[in-house]
Amino acid sequence: MHIGHDTCTEYHITDGYGNSNVIEQITEEKDLGVYITAYLKPSTQCVRAAAKARSVMGMVRRNFRRLDKEDFLLIYKKCIRPHVQAWSPYLKKVIEFLEKVQRSATKMVHEFCHLSYEQRLRNLEMTTLRERRNRGDLIETLEIMTGKESVDRSQFFQISTREYQLRGHTMKLSKQRTSLDVWKYSISQRVVQEWNKLSQDVVEELKSPC
Repeated sequence: MHIGHDTCTEYHITDGYGNSNVIEQITEEKDLGVYITAYLKPSTQCVRAAAKARSVMGMVRRNFRRLDKEDFLLIYKKCIRPHVQAWSPYLKKVIEFLEKVQRSATKMVHEFCHLSYEQRLRNLEMTTLRERRNRGDLIETLEIMTGKESVDRSQFFQISTREYQLRGHTMKLSKQRTSLDVWKYSISQRVVQEWNKLSQDVVEELKSPC
């Protein structure tokens, strides 16, 4: 597999008798349950994860004729959502593809199935997957910035040094310029805008130990 570019280069392996065999080229590989593609895009993994979640949903529908709110939340949080919540796609079509899984799942609650998706979420006290991913990014950023994670924060974030940024808080981050999607949509870049929107009071409250 060639990472990040197309190439027609062939690789050969030679045995002890001088016989040469061409090594087969692949475009994706599954390792520890994660699908890796040549361009390192998460789309393939997200599609496979959504398919797995829908498979579980089908099993639930076959075995439970009717679900109330409590039963649904127990099953959804334990068996369905873990398949789709761990991935952070950046293509709109993939984001919506994952969101459709949750949109479909919330219809499994009979008393809410006639409501809109937004109303179902409010009644179930849930958020969209996008909002949940943003919240997770902010929590992880806080852990890194406050030293609660045993990592060097300078490897992930850069504190903004722009003096004219008077609003907000004192831990604002700067966004680095890059042309690579792998870096552009990593947590250290995608969280900057939402993190910088926080107020000083909110940051100070989050920094204080519980």
